[in-house]
Amino acid sequence: MSPRVLPTVLTAALIGGILAAAAPAEAAVSHQRPIRLLGEKIVPNALPFQGTTVGGLSSIDYDPRTGGYALICDDRSAINPARFYTATFPVTADGVGDVTFTGTKPLLRPDGTPYPPLAQNDPSKPQNEQTIDPEELRVDPWTGDYYWSQEGERTATTLIDPSIREARRDGEYVRDLPIPANEKMTPTAGPRQNLVLEGITFAGFGSLLASEVEGPLLQDGPEPTTTSGALSRITLQARSGPVLAQYAYPQEPLFAAPVPPTAFATTGVSSMLAVDQADPTKFLMMERSFSTGVGNKVRVYEIDTKGATNVLNVKSLGDAKHVKPVKKRLLFDAADLGLSTVDNIEGMTWGPKLPNGERSLIIVSDNNFSATQVTQFVALAVPSERL
Repeated sequence: MSPRVLPTVLTAALIGGILAAAAPAEAAVSHQRPIRLLGEKIVPNALPFQGTTVGGLSSIDYDPRTGGYALICDDRSAINPARFYTATFPVTADGVGDVTFTGTKPLLRPDGTPYPPLAQNDPSKPQNEQTIDPEELRVDPWTGDYYWSQEGERTATTLIDPSIREARRDGEYVRDLPIPANEKMTPTAGPRQNLVLEGITFAGFGSLLASEVEGPLLQDGPEPTTTSGALSRITLQARSGPVLAQYAYPQEPLFAAPVPPTAFATTGVSSMLAVDQADPTKFLMMERSFSTGVGNKVRVYEIDTKGATNVLNVKSLGDAKHVKPVKKRLLFDAADLGLSTVDNIEGMTWGPKLPNGERSLIIVSDNNFSATQVTQFVALAVPSERL
């Protein structure tokens, strides 16, 4: 990218963008083609591959350099060292082929060693050498390196900040990117346990990095319930590091109460994806929910940050007045796709372009290394007029 282009992209992102839709959305509704299922493949449970157990795939990203995919595993070095995989998954307008894993590498600390499991964590070490909870990985469109997020840790005795890190394609540590102060762990503020940095995506042709917090920060109010949603935060920063803005994202209420009512239930944003690299204001947001005794609900929304309030310096979204969140609209509900099952879907990426103005969207599920769940690769055809 020409150096003269970068300031233009950043400015567009900060002031809300200068691009306008070609026609009002209402005018195109009657002519919209449906989002259709191209196919799905289920990876065998506990598949052995190069000395590791495949599972826990919490993100997927298309790699134009290879035509394959890079996937992060959210194993916290409990089964094998924290790692990522590469794989192929042929996708055409007529269907999909088999999933073939092609490689795996551990994510490495600055000293070149794998990250330790939680039980062996040394709190006296620097934050970037302590245990990690990997969540999403993206291929840098400029260099081919990997940028990845992890959720850190919050317990009564341990506070580890979440992070966004850059790694070489062999897993070698490069650097930590700065994160906003409000996303750091403190005893009374910051992210909730396991509701931290999940989705990241490049925007503005790689000049920007957007990220989202899975659930509301402690200071931003309670988690969603079956009767009310919540506000979480989207962060926009330059690829070089500086944080530029934050926006409030309105999460949906929990889709169903667990059975029994005291059982586990959770909801949050598990992945984020730029709609178009030419427009740094529009993203897809994956909201993934689970209620015991009911199952999973996964919905993908398109959002627009234009006109939203920059809340970077807002201490509490729950207490703030006159905060305008991002606009959102439902793109699809996974329950309507005709899948064999809707499991714990956590990752998404654009895949190969398709004929007739369609784009392939690839999604993947995290089986939590459970025999009762599945590792599911799904390919969808998304018509251009739906975005």
